[in-house]
Amino acid sequence: MAIVTSSTSQISPALERVYHQSSLLGEWKGNWAGNNQPVSFKVVNIRGARAQVEYTHNGRTERGFGEVAGSLLTFGTVTVGTKDGKSLVLLSSAGAGKQTATLEKQAPPASDSRLMGSWGGYSSDNGKSASFRVLAVNGNEAQVSVTTDGVTRQGTGTVYKNVIMFGQAQIATDDGQNGKIIYQVRNKSFVVPVTKYPPSDTSSSVDRTA
Repeated sequence: MAIVTSSTSQISPALERVYHQSSLLGEWKGNWAGNNQPVSFKVVNIRGARAQVEYTHNGRTERGFGEVAGSLLTFGTVTVGTKDGKSLVLLSSAGAGKQTATLEKQAPPASDSRLMGSWGGYSSDNGKSASFRVLAVNGNEAQVSVTTDGVTRQGTGTVYKNVIMFGQAQIATDDGQNGKIIYQVRNKSFVVPVTKYPPSDTSSSVDRTA
């Protein structure tokens, strides 16, 4: 599902914001520039301008919610940001002076889940389209990005067998190639049949947004 038109190669402001936010998701580890002490920052999920995070430093872990503004995330006295989705710059203004650290994104554990990948489809019955991107699966948790009714949400979903549930949406597949997305709006549910996009389609869309 390419998010850049071939004629302009430009990203709309809304899609660019979603791309930068999703690149913050995951676990990051590194060391402080001054004392080389270990530090880590984990972005569990992002919903709009609010992010659930875990910040580990000096042997202790702080958990809570940070504020997202574009490609930057602020949690208390800490601000983090990434340009390429691979390296994260962390700036702490706690105490008398400022500290900086460069963190690297940690690779998610390998998974043989047949739900991994990008899915999309359209239902002629209700006129709805939907997409569901599964970025990583770790046990009963999955990093996902879901788009329904033109709204994209990212975060951590719950895995149960061949089903991933995230907020008011879920995706299920029996063969790893065809499935269905079910999502709820108020008290009404919509079903959209979906297929998995080939890996080449997924990589090309990411390359174009890099």
